[in-house]
Amino acid sequence: VRALHAGHWHGWGPSGLLGRGLGGKRLAILGMGRIGQAVAHRARAFGMEIVYHNRHRLPGAIENVFAARYEADIDRLVAEADILTLHCPSSEGTRHVIDARRLTLMKPSAVLINTARGDLVDEEAMIAALAAGRIAGAGLDVYPREPQVDPRLLSLPGVVALPHMG
Repeated sequence: VRALHAGHWHGWGPSGLLGRGLGGKRLAILGMGRIGQAVAHRARAFGMEIVYHNRHRLPGAIENVFAARYEADIDRLVAEADILTLHCPSSEGTRHVIDARRLTLMKPSAVLINTARGDLVDEEAMIAALAAGRIAGAGLDVYPREPQVDPRLLSLPGVVALPHMG
């Protein structure tokens, strides 16, 4: 969309605009409840490796269904993620669970996805990390001050922002 609007798209090509492959990438899921498990199910179809953190470890039978590995340490979960997706509730303990410090743990090639609650991520720290190229991108469906969306997010090339439709 950005290439089209900027006049940088010059026609279809078989390898143009393919984006990033998902096969073999590590999807880190923070919050492996009903929605986190539905995401894991879909990710397996793309050949992704699943690692998760949850308040309570899931039974082995459920981990086997998703070929998922439990990670007790959120910092390690964040650091090893190619894609970090958030599916936990908002609470005093999860507010800004992804803060400036944890954003520095992420790989520069990593993508952060938040479809859960806007206050799980320190928005200022995320904008700074995206603008500086410390993380590759973000997929956002929720925001701390909904329905207001920080216009800086909409101007960053690695951000896909949706109007809370998840």
